[in-house]
Amino acid sequence: MQRSSIEWTEATWNPVTGCTEVSPGCAHCYAKTFAERFRGVPGHPYENGFDLQLRPERLSQPLRWKKPRTIFVNSMSDLFHEDVPDDYVREVFEVMESAKRHRFQVLTKRSERLAEIAPSLPWPENVWMGVSVENQRFACRVDDLRSVPARVRFLSCEPLLGSLDLNLKNIHWVIAGGESGPGARAMDPEWVRGVRDQCASENVPFFFKQWGAHDEWGHRKGKRRSGRRLDGRQHEQMPRGS
Repeated sequence: MQRSSIEWTEATWNPVTGCTEVSPGCAHCYAKTFAERFRGVPGHPYENGFDLQLRPERLSQPLRWKKPRTIFVNSMSDLFHEDVPDDYVREVFEVMESAKRHRFQVLTKRSERLAEIAPSLPWPENVWMGVSVENQRFACRVDDLRSVPARVRFLSCEPLLGSLDLNLKNIHWVIAGGESGPGARAMDPEWVRGVRDQCASENVPFFFKQWGAHDEWGHRKGKRRSGRRLDGRQHEQMPRGS
């Protein structure tokens, strides 16, 4: 288990590592930046950088963690990447089904594949399923997510790269935030206010994760100094009944 500093989870589990870019939100991927630092280092878990790798030796890890936790699955990859075999995805879901004491949060940008193989997967109540939506072009991912029989379906609008007009029917949670790290793009405050207000209108819990590298006035200050307050307050709502 890797304890996480991500504000909306407690720990991470990576039965797959590595990925490839699929949309603009990937341009400054923190996971790739981290992994590539260790490419070529003999014996390091990221000796092969951010090349996609299955990690079957990690499959049973959550079964050994006794204390119940909220766990972000594949913070260093995308479980629904086209090079992850269907059978392996199913194995990951079967582990989550067995580890009932934990709550698992799965997030993908590959919503079409998610919708395609979802009928063949178990969907226990402790598995939350989400898609990333960074701008309006990729709002179609929400429609794919809506077809999935997860008890909690959520959106991650991070990094938020444009204004969004969302259909929140049967969506149970929305996370939004700006981009951090080298090359980070600034987030217009009106974009995130728009997401917040749509959530309020549809009675969907809203979680504002961060401004990112730039504060609400567009000044580059770094993630810590830019903070997490939107219009003077923190927004940390979680899905109902969670």
